[in-house]
Amino acid sequence: MTIARIITGRDPADIVSCDVSTSLADAITTLATKRIGAMPVLRGGTVVGIVSERDVIYCLSDKGREALDLPVEAIMTAPAMTVAASTPIDDALALMSRRRFRHFPVLDGERLVGFISIGDIVKLKIDEVEHEAAAMRDYIQTG
Repeated sequence: MTIARIITGRDPADIVSCDVSTSLADAITTLATKRIGAMPVLRGGTVVGIVSERDVIYCLSDKGREALDLPVEAIMTAPAMTVAASTPIDDALALMSRRRFRHFPVLDGERLVGFISIGDIVKLKIDEVEHEAAAMRDYIQTG
């Protein structure tokens, strides 16, 4: 099973992102309004980083209120770790666990085609286990 299974049916135009020049204050507003924990940061349509709640907290702790005027480029996590739609789910999950992050931009070449979270992967894994359990119950009941 691959990342493609998660992003199938999602419209890349619905991905919430920001430009490198977006102020931290505006990025925070977007994260809060959309109720998301991170978003890809783009330069000319190309993913160059990710800005996350953690980035915001660390920056505010370090720089105080003046951090709100900084462009996200100054505080984002870069370069962004990315995956392709063809990446196996287990490989993506292992990388997230090993590197301790929770979001992946999904690229087709350099084009952003999806943005997934560890929650998306966990949901897919739970659905898979539930499907296997149901199939096993059906097999036992008909056998």
